[in-house]
Parts: sequence; C-alpha cells; structure tokens
Amino acid sequence: MFLQLERVAKSFNGLMAVNFVSMEVIEGEILGLIGPNGAGKTTLFNLITGFHLPSQGRITFNEKDITTIAPHQRCWMGIARTFQLVRPFPQLTVLENVSIGRVYGRDSVRSKFQAESEAEAILEKVGLAERTSAKAQSLTLVNRKRLELARALATKPKLLLLDELLAGLNPSEVLASMDLIRDIRDTGITIIMVEHLVKAVFGIADRIVVLNAGDLIAEGAPKTVARDPKVIDAYLGHSSHDQISWH
Repeated sequence: MFLQLERVAKSFNGLMAVNFVSMEVIEGEILGLIGPNGAGKTTLFNLITGFHLPSQGRITFNEKDITTIAPHQRCWMGIARTFQLVRPFPQLTVLENVSIGRVYGRDSVRSKFQAESEAEAILEKVGLAERTSAKAQSLTLVNRKRLELARALATKPKLLLLDELLAGLNPSEVLASMDLIRDIRDTGITIIMVEHLVKAVFGIADRIVVLNAGDLIAEGAPKTVARDPKVIDAYLGHSSHDQISWH
C-alpha cells in the first residue's frame, strides 16, 4: 500500500485532535480531505509529514514504517506539502526559493546550475516563468500560492499534500489551479488535498475522506460521500449538497 494510517491518534493536552483514524491512499489518486474547522485535517497532514508524532498508531509509506522519522527524512523519501499560510523566503527571489527545494529534496542536486535549470522548468509549469527574478515578498496571493506549490514540487515528491491551495482565489484562478493539480497527478504524483471549496474538491478528487471532530466519518467516491447523511449533517448542509455539480 502506498500510504497507510493504522489507528492513528493525536491528542493535545488531553484533547483528541485525531481519533484513531485508519485510512489508505492509493498511488496515483487525488484524495480530497474535507471537514469542518477543527475536524483534524491539518493535524492529519502534520502527522503524515512528521511535524507531529502520533500519540498512538502507525503510518507506513511505500511499505516502510515512517511513524517516528523526522520531516526532512520523509521529504527525502518523497513526501512534500504546501501550507495554508504560505511560507516562502521573502527576501529571496522566486528562482532562489524553488532552487533550494532541488538542493534539499529527494534526489537532490549539488550543482547550482542544475538546481536553477530544474527550478526554471517547475516555474514554467506553475505559471511563474516571468517572475523568476522577483522577490517572493512582492508576489500577489495567487502567485505566492503558485510559488508555494513550486517549492513543494522542487523536492520531487511522490506524495504531495496540498493545504487550502485554492483558498482566496477567484473563480478563474480556481479553475486554472484545478487543471494544474490534474496535470501534476498525471506526471505520477499522488495528491491529498485539504480544501473548503466543496465544489472544487468534489469536482477534482477521485475519492473523498471526511473528518469530523477527529473522527473519520465517511470515505468513498465523491457522489457517494455527498449523499451520506452524516456528511450532510456534519459539514455539507443540504444547500451545499444541492449545489454540487456532477457534470
């Protein structure tokens, strides 16, 4: 199994943020992870990437136990993420930000020329080819999101976790970003995405997992999950459910 969580739990000061969650991620899929605020989605991301260690349970990636290994080791193995609050090096250029990922990620390079060359190709892919020399702090929100994505891609991930990549974007930017996410998956990268834009995540994901108060309450095909009474009551609501298009 590509990624497997076995009864993973995480508590903070006695409060259970993730409550014995078991789930599998299939190589090559886009998995949507949804739920209300405080459901445990970001905590689950932090457990998969090693920013938090589970209180209980086991996490395996490509059949290797990664439950307690450090974040940088998981990065070397091919796990990368974006953050909801983007975190570039503000004083560095766009190209420098992405080049760093090629130096410290999986199959890292030691040549500055090669790092920058590969970084330029990634920036072309995400639509930032014209901004390579701009300082990261000067970018608009949509371009900061693209830079955050490019930095993650520069580590050459096998598994990419996207945390609210679409938040704050206008409708046309959301559609363009959805196309980009599909293109990334088509290169062989497995994706888990946390997203509050219900129509977007249901329109792009192969499967949906729903968390509520730390519990996994539903998983399956988008159409099936959208009709689940527990999901409608806990998160979607009847109006949101009615607005989801399956075309």
